Amino acid sequence: MRNRKQLSQEKALEPEISYFGLQAYWGATKHMGGLKATKELIELCHIKKDTYVLDVGCGVGATSCYLAKNYGCKVVGVDISEMMIYRANERKKREHVEDRVEFRVADVQNLPFENDIFDVVIGESVITFVKDKQRAINECVRVTKPGGYVGLNEETWMKTPLQEIIEYYYRTWDIKAETLTSDDWKELLRKSGLKDIVVRTYKFKSSLSEYIDELRFYIKDYPGMLYRALSLYIKSPAFRKYTKGRYTSLPKNFFEYLGYGIYVGRK
Repeated sequence: MRNRKQLSQEKALEPEISYFGLQAYWGATKHMGGLKATKELIELCHIKKDTYVLDVGCGVGATSCYLAKNYGCKVVGVDISEMMIYRANERKKREHVEDRVEFRVADVQNLPFENDIFDVVIGESVITFVKDKQRAINECVRVTKPGGYVGLNEETWMKTPLQEIIEYYYRTWDIKAETLTSDDWKELLRKSGLKDIVVRTYKFKSSLSEYIDELRFYIKDYPGMLYRALSLYIKSPAFRKYTKGRYTSLPKNFFEYLGYGIYVGRK
């Protein structure tokens, strides 16, 4: 029989019916380019064993734990969602990196750290969803040490989108902020004071293998994720209403318009 503490925890973990709320509930983190893009970001930011990293918008902690496990560095991951942080703490225990990873609830637009703390600050598909992008990037720069790096992987318009592309994109991913071109992103980094800016843009290949890689969680996570998704669909009218008509057919040539960019600058 479940005790009061367990019931309270289950209540606290009831999902918010939104794009990120649902991702947090079933434990998924994704961004365009998947692990390949993460490795490129790591290389451009010169992350090594002695690097102190802040992962903004860390989601369920996939990249933070990957860094700690494969590079041996210390990482702080922050996310605005309490449930994301709950899932991230679950992950760091599974990955046995509790001694090198810390997760905290925090907003990228108002980071709870002093100036010049981290060697590297990274974000993957985070600032795309923030309305005041300049403020968010300025905060990332503020907490980075002089000579350190800020690196982002963010959704990017490859060319001016058609109206049907825009409507599908904003509806499907619950986006309430403006998505930018690579020139726009570069200008934000420049205005924040970063130098030696690197810009690399990529089209997203809409293949099954790239989509699976993009999801960024391991095979052992699938059973729990699928169980939570199916259970929620059965018991939640709100979830069924949310999904109805949301994931319609992908507009023709969608990924000719939308891709991603890797943007890195040195403080």
